[in-house]
Amino acid sequence: MIYRRLLNVPTWRSRSPLDELLRMRQQMEQLFEEARVPSQRSGAGVFPLINLTEDKDNYYIRAELPGVMAEALDIQATSQNIAISGERRIPPQGEGARYHRREREAGTFSRMIALPGEVNNEKVEAKLENGILTVMVPKAEVTKPKQISVTS
Repeated sequence: MIYRRLLNVPTWRSRSPLDELLRMRQQMEQLFEEARVPSQRSGAGVFPLINLTEDKDNYYIRAELPGVMAEALDIQATSQNIAISGERRIPPQGEGARYHRREREAGTFSRMIALPGEVNNEKVEAKLENGILTVMVPKAEVTKPKQISVTS
């Protein structure tokens, strides 16, 4: 036996194909166990999903903010950026409540949206309806396309 191990002579014991599957299963379980460890996050993870669209005269920012009250929002506009920040609060479930699944996060959020062109930040309008924040941002006159007539 020692002779076989020292000289790396193969043993006559055959390995089962299931041995390799068992080894792979153990490795997969180890990977999944490492993935279950909660990550160290700096924020609460409350980042609203945002769509940015435009038409001829305006940019439109639409953000999903379910459970956020209008009073909890702060919207600031500069010549090329819109900053949206606020806080989502979720009421406590009670002392005896045990969570089986917890996917809704509470906490503060802040998003800075860079706009493709300059805007008129004096006329920005925002409304919150059914959990969707819509911010209408008028384009500055210099960025709007000008119709040029051709004479013959």
